[in-house]
Amino acid sequence: MAELVGNVLVGQSGGPTAVINASVAGIIAEALNHECIEEIYGALNGVFGILQEDLVDLASESQQQIRALKHTPGAALGTCRFKLKKPADFERVLEVFKAHNIRYFFYIGGNDSQDTADKISKLAQQQGYELRVIGVPKTVDNDLSVTDHCPGYGSVIKYLATSVREIACDSESMGQGDLVSIIEVMGRSAGWIAAGAALAKRRDHPHDPPHLIYLPEIPFDQAKCLEDIKRVLKREKFCQIVVSEGLTDSDGNYVSADAATDAFGHAQLGGAGDFLKELVETNLPGVKARLAKPGLMQRAAAHCASKTDADEAYLAGQGAVLAAVRGENDKMITLVRGDADHYTCETGLVALADVANSVKKLPREWINEDGVSMNFQFLRYAQPLIQGEVTLPQDSGVPVFARLEKSRIDKALAAYIA
Repeated sequence: MAELVGNVLVGQSGGPTAVINASVAGIIAEALNHECIEEIYGALNGVFGILQEDLVDLASESQQQIRALKHTPGAALGTCRFKLKKPADFERVLEVFKAHNIRYFFYIGGNDSQDTADKISKLAQQQGYELRVIGVPKTVDNDLSVTDHCPGYGSVIKYLATSVREIACDSESMGQGDLVSIIEVMGRSAGWIAAGAALAKRRDHPHDPPHLIYLPEIPFDQAKCLEDIKRVLKREKFCQIVVSEGLTDSDGNYVSADAATDAFGHAQLGGAGDFLKELVETNLPGVKARLAKPGLMQRAAAHCASKTDADEAYLAGQGAVLAAVRGENDKMITLVRGDADHYTCETGLVALADVANSVKKLPREWINEDGVSMNFQFLRYAQPLIQGEVTLPQDSGVPVFARLEKSRIDKALAAYIA
């Protein structure tokens, strides 16, 4: 295939993770190795920034700041939950690409982001504009199909398992068989994050906290929940519960959801923990319930990030560039687990259309029959993903993160109203 000469554009979309910027660092580092790539641009705030022609020069950033991206949480380029809806929106994206000779587009994001990348790629093909689009997976939810796991997941469950152990020490000192400690975690449609709390259990200590894990994959039964809690409190000083925000009842309805929706039509969640707290205090006299919501902290906790996760996020960025340069298009990078007894991981490719708008559920066979604990199959899957620690440089006792200069690229088009 003939070499494609032109510029790179990279964007970030959706909720950030502790390692999403490592993928940007991988893209920049690899792009600098190829003569066919002339300039390396970043889109501020994802596709919304592309519509506004808000582009920055990433090649002009210092190598020190590029390296710092590997341990910096949040989305250094800015992110968005903006959905391209009108045909004019997609046309505008291509106009911006043509105006700046963008021939390589790398979009880092989850399900909806990969759908956006797929549609942009398809339109470019229809118009005969040579463009190579590669999606880079990102989501703490770990619910992208096809890929074994997603960059961002290992770090969020490392943080969660650590927090479970820490909170358990606090609860054990306070409880006398009358305390329920509830932790509400992210996970709209799948329970991957909540399941990760099981990594806090010590080997051969099945009664270690978390004592109960409530997942979207298992319809919630109030009566069973109360019986589960009473059973734990009979034997322990406290009962620790981890619940996914996407908890649903037997009819598939969220136990707690706001009437509002986001730009992609998803219900605004947050309240499953409050629901459980009220359930306990209303039905179990004399039992105190305490609720912790890690919220944004769980996806921004660079101080507790997994080195394995950060390394794989960087690898995914590198793999995207390598794939595009050799002629791949309309694909997403996947993480492929090796077959060896010791954990290995390499990158693969899958069509964007096979990923867009699909959700990978937690396998039912990885959940024990009790519906509130995980078995060895899940532990064997998740344990390797949390290994190693990311070393953070410190200044006066607190971490130092990347601060990009974000040198703006001159605009070539008229303003656009999205």
